[in-house]
Amino acid sequence: MPARVSLFVTCLVDQLFPQVGLAMAEVLERLGYRVEFPEAQTCCGQPAFNTGYREEARQVARHFLQVFRHSQYIVAPSGSCISMVKKHYPELFCQEPQWFERAQQVAARVWEFSQFLLEVAAAEDVGARLPAVVTYHDSCHALRELGIREGPRRLLSKVRGLELREMNASQECCGFGGTFAVKFPEISAAMARTKIQAIQQTGAQYVVSVDPSCLMQIQGALNRAGLSIGTLHLAEVLACR
Repeated sequence: MPARVSLFVTCLVDQLFPQVGLAMAEVLERLGYRVEFPEAQTCCGQPAFNTGYREEARQVARHFLQVFRHSQYIVAPSGSCISMVKKHYPELFCQEPQWFERAQQVAARVWEFSQFLLEVAAAEDVGARLPAVVTYHDSCHALRELGIREGPRRLLSKVRGLELREMNASQECCGFGGTFAVKFPEISAAMARTKIQAIQQTGAQYVVSVDPSCLMQIQGALNRAGLSIGTLHLAEVLACR
């Protein structure tokens, strides 16, 4: 029987970028996994957690742990949301032994999409083809909390027809930062402008990342600058054939 993967699609993908979730499912099914979508899923609780509402974050986290308690693997197209579950759920429940244990058990089965492909599926080449020049943006949570850097680049290197051009300061923040962009819009916008300057210099047609939130921020800045450069999630690239 094929291994089961439960998709955690995240709020942004559910509401704004459903094509990313569909692309992720397509790639996983191509690799032979049985893909499931637990319909009761909601948010991981990160917005409340980052804003200091810990009890509200715990309520959302408990729901997440209940929904995915029987999942064999849980895969999401977001380093940000995965770092919340893996790194911060145990912190949220450090005073509640039963929930702390459940958080640790679920955290061990939660994977960011690119890490799952490389470390569980052992699949660098998923048969993708995209004749385009792209550059890669290292999102903050994926890079700094999950250590994701070379993995997405390895996956992109196997995409037929694709040329990856590194941008200067690929590891600099795009300025989104969740509620940061709302609280400090001028600073957020300035950071985004710095990022798109680096993107322009590569001559890339697309910016690729593993976090939809970063891509939303970058695409907005590109649109405001009147640039025709597009954004793609890694899953969308890997789904191309």
